[in-house]
Amino acid sequence: MRLGSGTFAACCVVIEVLGVALFLRGFFPVPVRSSSGTEHQAEPPAPEPSAGASSNWTKLPPPLFSKVVIVLIDALRDDFVFGSKGVKFMPYTTYLVEKGASHSFVAEAKPPTVTMPRIKALVTGSLPGFVDVIRNLNSPALLEDNVITQAKAAGKRMIFYGDDTWVKLFPKHFVEYDGTTSFFVSDYTEVDDNVTRHLDKVLKRGDWDVLILHYLGLDHIGHTSGPRSPLIGRKLSEMDGVLVKIHTALLAEERETLLPNLLVLCADHGMSETGGHGASSTEEVNTPLVFISSAFERKPGDIRYPKHVQQTDLAATLAVGLGLPIPKHSVGSLLFPIVEGKAMREQLRFLHLNAVQLSRLLQENVPSFKKEPGFQQFKVSERLHANWIRLYLEDSNSEVLVSLGTKVRRQYLDALRTLSLSLSRQVAHYDAYSMAVGTVVVLEVLVLLLLSIPQALSNKAELDVPLSSPVFSLLFYLTSLVLLALHVMVCTSAGRSCYFCSLSWLTAGAVMLLISALLCVVASALTKMFLDGKLLRKSPACSGSGWSELELLILLGTMGHVVSLGASSFIEEEHQTWYFLVNTLCLALCHQVYKNYFPGPDGGPQCHPYIADGCDCAAAALQGRKPAWDGAELGGIHESPASLATHPGNEKWVVLASPWLILACCRLLRPLNQTGVQWAHRPDLGHWLTSSDHKAELSVLAALSLVVLFALVQRRCSRASKIAMALGLLGVYCYRAALGNVLLPWRQGSKDISKGIVEARFVYVFVLGILFTGTRDLLKSQVTVADPAVRAAGLWELHSGLVLLAALLLRPHNLPVLALGLLIQMVMAKFIWKPLRHDAAEVTIMHYWFGQAFFYFQGNSNNVATVDVSAGFVGLGTYVEVPAVFLTAFATYTGPVLWASHLVNFLSSESSRL
Repeated sequence: MRLGSGTFAACCVVIEVLGVALFLRGFFPVPVRSSSGTEHQAEPPAPEPSAGASSNWTKLPPPLFSKVVIVLIDALRDDFVFGSKGVKFMPYTTYLVEKGASHSFVAEAKPPTVTMPRIKALVTGSLPGFVDVIRNLNSPALLEDNVITQAKAAGKRMIFYGDDTWVKLFPKHFVEYDGTTSFFVSDYTEVDDNVTRHLDKVLKRGDWDVLILHYLGLDHIGHTSGPRSPLIGRKLSEMDGVLVKIHTALLAEERETLLPNLLVLCADHGMSETGGHGASSTEEVNTPLVFISSAFERKPGDIRYPKHVQQTDLAATLAVGLGLPIPKHSVGSLLFPIVEGKAMREQLRFLHLNAVQLSRLLQENVPSFKKEPGFQQFKVSERLHANWIRLYLEDSNSEVLVSLGTKVRRQYLDALRTLSLSLSRQVAHYDAYSMAVGTVVVLEVLVLLLLSIPQALSNKAELDVPLSSPVFSLLFYLTSLVLLALHVMVCTSAGRSCYFCSLSWLTAGAVMLLISALLCVVASALTKMFLDGKLLRKSPACSGSGWSELELLILLGTMGHVVSLGASSFIEEEHQTWYFLVNTLCLALCHQVYKNYFPGPDGGPQCHPYIADGCDCAAAALQGRKPAWDGAELGGIHESPASLATHPGNEKWVVLASPWLILACCRLLRPLNQTGVQWAHRPDLGHWLTSSDHKAELSVLAALSLVVLFALVQRRCSRASKIAMALGLLGVYCYRAALGNVLLPWRQGSKDISKGIVEARFVYVFVLGILFTGTRDLLKSQVTVADPAVRAAGLWELHSGLVLLAALLLRPHNLPVLALGLLIQMVMAKFIWKPLRHDAAEVTIMHYWFGQAFFYFQGNSNNVATVDVSAGFVGLGTYVEVPAVFLTAFATYTGPVLWASHLVNFLSSESSRL
């Protein structure tokens, strides 16, 4: 069977998409959901356990509080309240936590620790998935059952001020609201002032039941300056003043109400050591949760230490406090200290309602729910509760009643803890079988594409699939039978918890037949390559040559990295893989350079097989003589680099030292930014430089880096671009000085610190000018002149413009990463790739390796928390979505982008020498 190249490629893409979709469906498990009734349909509450013929309490308990004020401070870490910073900057809150009428908790937020998923967790009690990270950029209306919707249905009047994510999640729920954008992280003053300005007026009014305030300033300071910034203390003092004002007003109003009021201090997530959030470090997941009310009066000597709870517990606690049904999808449990002051019957009623809700959720999501310890504990608790009710109706004052009530309460609390843990584990349960099937499909198609590249890239390519071969047919039938038998065995034991098993037998059988067919095609292609003897040949021109050490390193290193992504620990610490590969590559290049320079036993250079016909040229270049090349390695014509003939005496030593120079640069960059998971919390050189005590050292380092950037970039720029580059880099330093990151000799102190918008836009003008010049040269080379040299010059202008943009967006302590990256590019191009005549494939893979390594040298990782959001607002006065997203993405991937840009420049410059 023969397939054309277009049909073959289309089939591979379709099958690849199906495999990836199946893998993602298993990787992102379906969250725990209740299937009873519609989302917001009011259901009758579970009756109190029967004490005979009928139950005695069938309605929801009345609300515990008259008014509830929720103060959510974005990115408030637990140590900002319960630690030394809380004592220093939040004295009133610290007094309430230690001696006042309050209950304090450390609430653990599950990843992803970004705003929108955490708000959903707070009001629904469920655990959002990682797909909500994407929805965080443009939050849709929340349709899932939640406390806010329940409160609106119950007639509660709610007011909201703060992050407009709430307004998007709950449209038409608030009787009054004022939303502020959460993405303009350069603003940390007005964004909070716009919330606080409403307080004096709204606290004097009595026409509301729930007030929600979401403050963003602390989070914005973290993104721009980090948790060690002096601005953190000022913002915490400001928030303490807000809490004083609210608490005082609530206490004054309680004199006219029968029920007490409640003030809740909480956070959506914490703040990492770099100022970001999104991952699962302790600083990001531990948040303070403080309930303040006159109902929680404590006796002298009553010391209450903050207990660790789950963030999802807030939804059930708020629902009980407002007299509302607990959200159907909540996996949280009631925070018992909030109701501890109530009568025993009320306490047991609250706990029973929560246990019934969790047990129903468990029944609808776990097939073997009866075997779950939490469900069994709940049944025991319910029976004991019924006995207590019977005893209560007979004698409500006996000591036996108190003892049994305490036992029932303890049993309920244990059952709630176990049920909540079982449901939370369901969310973290991966569908391994669906992931495995998807992975097999993807890998089979990738291997088939790799084996078919020479034919697939040809215009008249045809792939010969031996479907009629007896061997093919036998292998296909045997593989299909084995896979179908395996599918039956897995699905019989997995039940409905596996998505792939829930598909119809016809669909699952078709997938198994597809896997068998792909396996047979791959086996046929491999057999044909071995029989033809082409597996170890590089090209027809070098048919007799084998693989060199460098080629084997590149091949095995790339394949090893792909295999390492199968383990989560290697993904978390992927930077270690790239650091090792880059360092090993430098040593391999050093070995190759020395073997081509120092004479072998016969007095000639020790040539590699893959450059046998050109070894004399490479050795001549390394020994200072002009090589007699007759063509370039990239296009069939070789040419000697002019620099090697200019200074022949020094040139050979520079060539010999270049791998060690590159290795030294990589080693210097490693301690600049700690990344990954295990060691990200440890101090690094970047923290030392960005501290206020070392601003002079950072200023000198930033200035030297900008000078190096100009020296490396200007060598191939036009005169106008050189001037623009010099002024642009000067503007970069002035921009950082305007922000207070570095010092200017003529300005002392920080009185003139601004947002740097004018300086950043000044740099943008030169960036656009350089990019326009490069684009003009590219168009000129394609339309009018058709000169490869003009095209190469235009590409370098574009590369220079990207370098200037990167210098503006990167933090000042990361400017050495940019400077040393350009230095490595220059050394590799001039003293490694050209003299040793590496082909285009090797040069491309080396660029890819270094691009990935520099991604991590910047301080990035595979955690969302390391994304520098502040880069998206450089030079912007307000939040504009398109440029903010572009600038953030470019700043994050500066390393890979600049190395890809240099690759295009290098290949183009070499082809222009033809």
